[in-house]
Parts: sequence; C-alpha cells; structure tokens
Amino acid sequence: MKILGCRSCGSSELSMILNLGETPLANSLLREDELRNQQQGYPLELVFCENCALVQITETVDPEILFRNYVYFSSFSDTVVKNAQEIVNRTILRSGLDQESLVVEIASNDGYLLQFYKNAGIPVLGIEPAQNIAVHARANGIPTVCEFFNQDVANQLKENGQQADVFHANNVLAHVADLNGVVAGMRTLLKPDGIGIIEFPYVKDMIDGVEFDTIYHEHLCYYSLFSVKALFNRHGMNIVDVERLPIHGGSLRIFVGLDNGQHEISHNVKRLQKEEADWGVDQLKFYAQFGEKVTQLQTELKSYLIELKTSGKKLAAYGASAKGSTLLNTFGIGSETLDFVVDRSTVKQGLFTPGTKIPIMDPRVLLEKKPDYVLLLTWNFSEEILSQQIQYRDLGGKFIIPIPVLHTV
Repeated sequence: MKILGCRSCGSSELSMILNLGETPLANSLLREDELRNQQQGYPLELVFCENCALVQITETVDPEILFRNYVYFSSFSDTVVKNAQEIVNRTILRSGLDQESLVVEIASNDGYLLQFYKNAGIPVLGIEPAQNIAVHARANGIPTVCEFFNQDVANQLKENGQQADVFHANNVLAHVADLNGVVAGMRTLLKPDGIGIIEFPYVKDMIDGVEFDTIYHEHLCYYSLFSVKALFNRHGMNIVDVERLPIHGGSLRIFVGLDNGQHEISHNVKRLQKEEADWGVDQLKFYAQFGEKVTQLQTELKSYLIELKTSGKKLAAYGASAKGSTLLNTFGIGSETLDFVVDRSTVKQGLFTPGTKIPIMDPRVLLEKKPDYVLLLTWNFSEEILSQQIQYRDLGGKFIIPIPVLHTV
C-alpha cells in the first residue's frame, strides 16, 4: 500500500530521492521447492518530506507478512551482541538499576540485549512480534510478549503495573508503519523519570556512504536528529542525549525522556543540531545526488565482477542479509555471477536468496570450494567477518567490499 502523506507529520509534500524499482521482500528466503514460483515484487521508492525532513519509502507491506516469522537472529552477530552489552553495562550504572527496576525492549529478538540485564539480576520484559524468535527467547529465559508494540499494548502493560525504568528500541523505529502510535506507546510505558534508549541507522551516513542497500521494505524510515526530534516532541518527549555509533554503517543512539523537567538536554544534542543545520538536513538538495552515486556504484561493481568472471575467477558472496538482497536485486547480480552465498545463521543455510535464487551455505564451505573472491554483502560487519575468515584469506581468498568505497581486501 502506497502512503499518501509523511509517516511522521502527515504532510503530502514528498519529493523523490531514489527509485529502485520493484524488488522482492528482502528476507523472503526461498526453499528449494519454491524456486519455480514467481516471487512478488514491491515498489521501492525513497522520498523526502519537505515539512519535517523525514526520509522514507512510499510502500507499506503488511507487518504480519514481514515480521511474524523472521529469519534474523541478532545473536549470530558478535558485533551486535558486543554493542548491546556495552550499553547495558553503562545503563545499569547511569540509571542505578536494581532488582526493583524493570527494563523493557521492543523488537527484543532472541534476547541478545536483555540477557545482560537478566544476568545482572534486573527484571526484564521483551516484546517481540516474530513468533519463532519469541519462542527462542523464552527458551533462553527471557520473558517475552509476542505482540507488535503499540499504544494498546503499552496501556495494557501499564494497567498491569508494568512501567519501564529503561526502554530499549534498537533498530525498530525504522521498521514501524504507525510511528505516532509506537512513540505514544513509549511515552505511556516510561516511568516519569524513565529513559528510552533508541538506535537506528543515521541518514547522513547512508547518503555520504552511498549505503543504498539499507533501503528495503522493512526499513520504512531513515532518520536524522532533526526528523526524529520532531516526532518525539509531538508526543511530549525530549531527546536528552545523542551518540553517533559506527555500527550498521553509521547509527544514532538517542536517549529520550518525558518533557517534565526531570531530564537536562546535553551539549551533544545541541552540537549535532548545529552540524545538521550546517549540512542542510532539511533541504532536498543534500539528498538529490544520491541516485547518481548509486548508479555510478552499480556500473563500477558490475564491471569489476564481469571482469573477474570473464578471466575465469570463481565468485561467491558472504551474508544472506536484507542489505544483500537489495544490492543483488537492484544491481541485477545473480547466479550467473555468484556460485553461492554463505551465512553464519543456521536458520538461513539450505535456503535460497530472494529474487536471485542463489543457494545459502555454511561459511565453512569457503574452505572447501575456495572461491577466488567473495562479495561481502554484510559490509557493515566487515571487521568481524574478515577476522573470522582469516583461514580462508590465508589460502589466498579475497573479499570485495562494495560500500562505502568499492575495494578488495
């Protein structure tokens, strides 16, 4: 379903930034018996709201289709788990949490973050819509409500006496269609002195790094501090601190609290606001050249892969990720170029990539089949993966890293 107005402010003043055509859903991995079926494609258009500066896609796919059965388990990424442990340790000290506190996380996945609070003796509650992942989290001892978080869920929890001292939302604010309902629910669930900690990819890093593969149907919105501040202010909440993170190609971590005078706004917020004003966060011209840069990258990468293939090199890819699905489908790179894809997630192994129908295997296959080059689709975890694959690299294997600058390692 195509939106008629901005997902945040409702304005109809939406200007086109980039059109990636129609692609299959990025996490709609295929079984072997589905390979002959025609996968449905959905429009993938990126637009800019002239009113509140929110960058967003125009198509909304039913979240029941996207998230009820999900293939991404956060714990398979050492980088994600390490990032979670770091903020948990800091938050326990910063907020003075103890056994009388409550930490809530929405889109809590397999308990990758809440496990660290639980291990410290602090009560936790996960809210995770994917049924298969919620079962896994409960098996790991993380109390988990299997629901899409919204105002109704928040009201019910509050009526049951459950309000959060700390509220986490990592890489979920970009995924929700009902932005205002989710943020209103956050406000309801937070205690008067509670703090919300929210992470999401930063739109400036996406534009600067030509990170177009961050764009897929699960990612509805791409935030700046300017646009996310307008969203939270609308619901009586303030951004009281902000940090820039390297994870996922560049992210923001914001700290939010109720607008009740109990939270002082840090200098970090004021400094980043000025930086955004300087680079033109609310001006379409900052985003306008993005499409040309994506086309240039497509030409460079495809030419390089064709050159390698023509010279007899064996090529594979690493990472059956949503990012990888966008890159392969929009650039037209498939099984004619790549022999297989490897991924650490045992949930994905034995399946095939959406649209391009490339088999997904265990990373150990790299040592058996010895491809000459591996296209690193999960480039945002390049340091972690290059370290894990030192044995393959010692055998002469090379990785092609496409983003933010095409190069070979």
